[in-house]
Amino acid sequence: METQPLLELSHIRKQFGGVVAVEDFSLDLHPGEIVALVGDNGAGKSTLIKMISGVYQPTDGAIRLSGETVSFTDASEARARGIEVVYQDLALADQQPVYMNLFLGREKLMKGLPLLDRRSMVKEAQQLVEDLDVRIPSAKATIRDLSGGQRQGIAIARATHWAKQLILLDEPTAALGVAETAKVEKQIAALKERNVAILIISHSLDQVFRLSDRICVLRRGQQIGIRETAKTDKNEIVAMITGVN
Repeated sequence: METQPLLELSHIRKQFGGVVAVEDFSLDLHPGEIVALVGDNGAGKSTLIKMISGVYQPTDGAIRLSGETVSFTDASEARARGIEVVYQDLALADQQPVYMNLFLGREKLMKGLPLLDRRSMVKEAQQLVEDLDVRIPSAKATIRDLSGGQRQGIAIARATHWAKQLILLDEPTAALGVAETAKVEKQIAALKERNVAILIISHSLDQVFRLSDRICVLRRGQQIGIRETAKTDKNEIVAMITGVN
């Protein structure tokens, strides 16, 4: 791609004590591009996501955002730079309504008063879920009362609302049915149209081939290779994942 990479990972390494989780990983990600991270459990995919989002810090290597070397000490610093994450466990507050989850950590206050502007948050949240076709009873519905697909839709809606540059998705449809998965994939495709860069972990090669522009394969913390999705096939990717030709 001709654009400057939004995200550049250069020779990233992560070690936990004597265990090396990721070894010498490099990747460029461009605006409006979807790159899929694939590999078996324990390959290092989620560790990479957590390093980009500030949950972990790399042991070695460099992370650059729009050409600037960054070092996030926590996830809030990454969010401030326009990076949003949808984790496998969604990180939603089950006892809170939809609108409070969408504004979690970014609550709106009434002008001149230390009070939550609930009316404004409800209105904005309702508009957002309608725009993204997340079908819920209302923005005041409690998260615990929603289906898995609705919860996933809320998590992605929150990331969509706040992401300025980059969204990281860790198995966003792992627990969803066919119809709910299709809806989430539609949201992901819409993000790409907005020129947001997307890094997605998925165990579903069907999904990877539907959504991604490139596929990056990890095996036991090692980067095996990167392929353009249109120029490879499932057999090659499976062989790279397993090491069996």
